[in-house]
Amino acid sequence: MKRIALASLLLALVAVAPTQVQAEEKSKKVMLGAGLYQVEVMHKGQPVTLMRNQQPGNKIVELYQRTNQGKIQPMHPFAPHAVETIGELEVIEYLVQKSKGDDALLIIDSRTADWVARGTIPGAINVPFTEFKDTAKAAEIMENAFGVEVSDVMDFSHAKTLVMFCNGNWCGQSPAAINKLLSLGYPAAKIKYFRGGMQNWHALGLTVVKP
Repeated sequence: MKRIALASLLLALVAVAPTQVQAEEKSKKVMLGAGLYQVEVMHKGQPVTLMRNQQPGNKIVELYQRTNQGKIQPMHPFAPHAVETIGELEVIEYLVQKSKGDDALLIIDSRTADWVARGTIPGAINVPFTEFKDTAKAAEIMENAFGVEVSDVMDFSHAKTLVMFCNGNWCGQSPAAINKLLSLGYPAAKIKYFRGGMQNWHALGLTVVKP
């Protein structure tokens, strides 16, 4: 009798558990971090609510489902330069900092325009890596946008902190731009490399904006 009762109980639990799990998944909020549900950031002068997609069953967009793209980037591809590799939470912190009026900070999408047109991180500006291939053009960008005083000797004392990203850890677009900046003397301490890029951003269901 005890074995029959135990078997009946187990069958009942198996039948109920999936329903309970589904109910919990529907009601449970997906968080940015411990106790943090959403933040407000600015994108092109307009406020944007940055959060994770709350729709049950939401999946990564088709664009980033392919596995046969690019070349895996090292975790620290700029040695001996001490460029910091950061993750999503650090990017969000920088976005909030920038939105609060920190003009000494830029979040830069280093991808070409065709990629950016499909969506980018709110608060980012687009400076394609191709713009850095020519040294004169790179110097012009540093002077006009990055706070560098360009003359016979470049002055980086007021250079902005750059948070740079591209498609993900298989993409070499932001590493190419960063390597060019380093070759021109840009301080490694003022460059942050978001290695996960748009691949990880989409995988976490984080807010994306389109131009």
